Amino acid sequence: MARWIQSRRRPPADGGHHREDGGGHEGTATSARVAAAAEPAESAGSSGSAGSAGSAKAPQAVEGVPAADAVAAGARLSVLREALAGIGTTLDEATTCAELTRVTAGLAGGTAAVMRLAGPTVSGYEAITGDADALPGAGWAAAVAREAAVPALGAQPEPWLEHAGGDRIALCTPLISGEDVYGVLVWARSGPPPLHQAEAELLSLLAERAASHIRHARDYASVNRTAGDLQRALLSEPGRPHPNLDIAIRYLPAGGGVLVGGDWCETVRLHFGRTLLVVGDVMGHGLEAAVDMNAYRSSLRYIASADLPPHRVLRQMDDIASREAELRPATCLLARVDPGRGQVTLASAGHLPPALIASGGEASLLSVPVGPPLGTGLGGYESFTHPLHAGETLVLFTDGLVERRGEDIDRSLARLAAVRFPTGGGLEEVLDTILGRLDARHAEDDVAALAARPHSRQGPSADAVSP
Repeated sequence: MARWIQSRRRPPADGGHHREDGGGHEGTATSARVAAAAEPAESAGSSGSAGSAGSAKAPQAVEGVPAADAVAAGARLSVLREALAGIGTTLDEATTCAELTRVTAGLAGGTAAVMRLAGPTVSGYEAITGDADALPGAGWAAAVAREAAVPALGAQPEPWLEHAGGDRIALCTPLISGEDVYGVLVWARSGPPPLHQAEAELLSLLAERAASHIRHARDYASVNRTAGDLQRALLSEPGRPHPNLDIAIRYLPAGGGVLVGGDWCETVRLHFGRTLLVVGDVMGHGLEAAVDMNAYRSSLRYIASADLPPHRVLRQMDDIASREAELRPATCLLARVDPGRGQVTLASAGHLPPALIASGGEASLLSVPVGPPLGTGLGGYESFTHPLHAGETLVLFTDGLVERRGEDIDRSLARLAAVRFPTGGGLEEVLDTILGRLDARHAEDDVAALAARPHSRQGPSADAVSP
């Protein structure tokens, strides 16, 4: 049977220090038995204020409070502050629950567990610290959680509920922050001493602190889900090249939890078996850069469908971007690959040059005239054609692949050109080698890399006609 503890409620907090002082005055202990350490506090009058002073320097006796009691109150307050600091160290809900039960069992002894509430769903016991057999039936704790979430009309959830059965003492206190209930903290121990009000007050304070951190964790998770959905919507697979060209693409956004940034790759089929390869880099990274990246990508697809020379594609993209005041500048490299003629035509808008890997595994950088970044409205782009034979590999990349803090860009590019590749390797192996040798997974900026290799096709094919 469950019985409500008839106890006075904690008065509303006037401030953060008042709540902590009250908790330390009523029931903080440095051992597993909080009630035994709380008795001197109740006889010390306003020892909480003396404890606050004692946290900064040695407690001094004040009028009506013996020095020994001031020292004890200061020690209890110090333990409480340390315990509260150990709850909510991350924005992960499961970690916060584990920290709550660990602190609870450390201060009050016995066993502690959490039941989480998400909508109408109540979990089983989680984050158990101590002997799980000492916990009361899960049905009782689940009922408390549901009743706390939907209290009677005009009633406030009780700060705690005691479960008395046999030689076991158990207490359940809701995890409440504001008007939201996130579950319950369940604490239990076997045998005497009986439950003291100071213990219940302490556990209720710990649960309240944890509930605030759980609320922050759930808000953070919700924002992350929304951001993830938006990023996935911005992700777009590049188009398929002609069958006479093999490609492989790698994209590594900077920062944990980020799916997409300002770097991007694209392939566009052109007439007569030619394929336009594109790598771009919007200034900055993160979701804002990804939105602008999507705008550049859309304009590229529209303009490239007219089968213009690469420098004219850049000119029109720059003209469109310069009329959008809020659009960030971007660099871009275009490579029109023509396997039938064994050549590639390049044009750059402030972008780094591509690398060419010979069939023997040696790498070199191709020269390309560099115009201003897109969005400046300055124009002045040029195209340059290089030979590109079957079996050779063309690698387009963004600056995040090679740039390192404090290193000259020429030196960074030289590190890429010095890489030697195994002969006969596939494109995925080529990208693995580049990313590994340049330690791209620890880059400070987004990394995008596109590898392309033309090959000869036997007999007539559809490459000679419009797709």
